[in-house]
Amino acid sequence: MLEERNDNLLNTDGSENEQNIVQNLDAIESINVSNAEEHENEESSENVDIPTKDYEALSLEELVTELDNLVSNYNVMTVRDHVEQIKKAFSNKYYIFIEEKKQAFLDENTENTILDFEYNSVVKNNFDSIFNTYRNKRNKHFQSIQDNLKNNLATRKALIEELKNLIDNTENISTALKDIQNIRERWGKAGAIPRDNYNHVWNNYHFHMERFYDQLHLDREARDWDFKQNLEKKQNLIESAKKLLEQNDIHKAFKELQIYHRIWKEQIGPVSKEHRDTIWNEFSDITKQLHDRREAIYVELRSREDQNLNIKLEFIAQLNDLAKNDSKSHNQWQDAISKVEELRAKFFKTGKVPAEHNEQTWDAFKEATRLFNVQKNAFYKDIKRDQQDNLNLKMALIEKAKSLNTSNDFDQVTPIMKQIQEEWKKVGHVPKKYSDKLWKEFKEACNHYFDRLHKDRNKNISEEMENFDKKKAYLEELKDFQLVGNHKEDLDAIKLHIENWKAIGPVPQVRRHIEGKFNKILDALFDKLSLSKKETELVKYNNRLEQMVETGDKRKIQNEITFVQRKIEEVTSEIFQLENNMQFFSNAKSDNPFIKEINKNIDKHRDELNIWKDKLNQLKEIL
Repeated sequence: MLEERNDNLLNTDGSENEQNIVQNLDAIESINVSNAEEHENEESSENVDIPTKDYEALSLEELVTELDNLVSNYNVMTVRDHVEQIKKAFSNKYYIFIEEKKQAFLDENTENTILDFEYNSVVKNNFDSIFNTYRNKRNKHFQSIQDNLKNNLATRKALIEELKNLIDNTENISTALKDIQNIRERWGKAGAIPRDNYNHVWNNYHFHMERFYDQLHLDREARDWDFKQNLEKKQNLIESAKKLLEQNDIHKAFKELQIYHRIWKEQIGPVSKEHRDTIWNEFSDITKQLHDRREAIYVELRSREDQNLNIKLEFIAQLNDLAKNDSKSHNQWQDAISKVEELRAKFFKTGKVPAEHNEQTWDAFKEATRLFNVQKNAFYKDIKRDQQDNLNLKMALIEKAKSLNTSNDFDQVTPIMKQIQEEWKKVGHVPKKYSDKLWKEFKEACNHYFDRLHKDRNKNISEEMENFDKKKAYLEELKDFQLVGNHKEDLDAIKLHIENWKAIGPVPQVRRHIEGKFNKILDALFDKLSLSKKETELVKYNNRLEQMVETGDKRKIQNEITFVQRKIEEVTSEIFQLENNMQFFSNAKSDNPFIKEINKNIDKHRDELNIWKDKLNQLKEIL
């Protein structure tokens, strides 16, 4: 019917009218094409709304996870747009990733060319595997769809033939009406057909359906009533279509208009001849207006894509300029590298370009980046002359680590081994063919030592925790200890507690606070004894020194010696100053209060000096 109507319209006189008709036909054709595509795919996708993510912002691993989730849990046609976006984002990021790996290869290997570079990426293998699964599912799905489409097409053609036969053999009106209703019901259930057959089949069907109504000698009232009902339905569709012209969301409006066209063609029967062209032309005009608005938006989008193309071409031009970089210093090259990274980031953030330029633009971008990397690699190859020296340094460090890795003097050797590791980090690159072998040897030498160290420390920590529990219990017992009032007995008892405490052994570093609790108890007990200051100080200090010895920190003991020596010098200096001041009062009598105070102060400092000297002797004894 539509084909016949279109021919009649094109034969109308007047060039302006012909132009409007052609424009209307373009709009209708756009609707038909969209309907044909959706009709073909309507049974191939699920009605699931999957939110679109910013795939460019995801890492390679996250993209693989996202792809796996979509392929595993959704229909292939539902996720196809998402998969294509993920594939593009992954390709872009992987290109940058592999370029960085190539650069690292060239930085470490001056003997091989880039042709020798090989890299087996686990994340790329995983992506390819999942994408192949998707592609296989998609191909299988498409084959199934094609089979269904062909079967449905055969069914619809058979229905059209049945309709034509019904028209040519209409003898019983009642039976014909039942038959036509049966055909319409089966037609509605026949399913999608190939899009390239869509218009022809639908138009053919409606042409013969209208022909049936035109040629069937029905009761005029019944036929007019049916025409009237159909006319009202189509007029209602026209009114609904007019409202779409007021919508701001043109894409949504166009989708709804597609639905109205399908209802017009598929669900509503024909109207009388006098109204057919009128209402169809009115519906077509609305379609053209909406189509024109949509085309205007597409023109705007195309303009934006053209702008993006110009922006990206400018970035590529800047990359090509940087590729001609003839810098002679490392800092200049680093500056150029930073500019390239900035341009690459801007390139990827810039929006879409026209589809016909997409591949060409991407190839130009990759080529500009490649040329820059060639120049950069050539420069850095020339500054790798010290790699042989680095090789010798690393071999020496390996030999040193091997010579120490069986030592049991962990306190002495551990700092040396750590220093060897630090020196290894500071040594530059070595030739690639030696790199893995050297690292393996060095790692094994260090691991052998530190595995033994950790095993020893774990054993000590277990013993130290037992000591902590014992000391904790001993503190509880010590709380009930009371002095008997006899100086010698009380002092011996306190010293016995000190010896018992020491005999228990060291505790873990994080539990050393228990020593402070023990010392507080000792301080309280010594305060109750009538010991001299010197004796009290030396007993306390001796206990403190032995705790230092338990820690095994020789540096701490050495620092203590330095501190005590400095105190001896300070007190000696103060005594000398006081005795020097006495010379100014040589004529003063000895019972002079001021002279007495100075002498008293000198005696006090001498007592303090003796205590510090005794402390120094104790320190020297433990070394």
